[in-house]
Amino acid sequence: MGEMDLRKRTKLFALSIIKFSELLPKTRAADVLAKQLIRSATSVGANYLAARSGKSRADFACKLKTSEEEIIESKYWLELLIESEIAKQEHVKDILKEANELSAIFIASSKTIRTR
Repeated sequence: MGEMDLRKRTKLFALSIIKFSELLPKTRAADVLAKQLIRSATSVGANYLAARSGKSRADFACKLKTSEEEIIESKYWLELLIESEIAKQEHVKDILKEANELSAIFIASSKTIRTR
């Protein structure tokens, strides 16, 4: 996958989370979880962009690892929304699928960087 493809995917992921969050009920729990989810989901792409402009290989690896951690955190918030029954599994299915795919990409990339 090319750099622009991953940049686009991380941005689309963040946008889908923002739109999804707007559809959640207006409860205290939903608001807290939505804010956490938006923070982590938007951070994925921001850290990826920072990694691409890293000053060194170590800087690149560190910021890429942060993207990996943020996508994993996003998955956690999505799971909490489902398991708390604030959101329905079928409404989160596609977003969670993309989160899993992005997670796999960042994990593989981080492993590749460490072995070089």
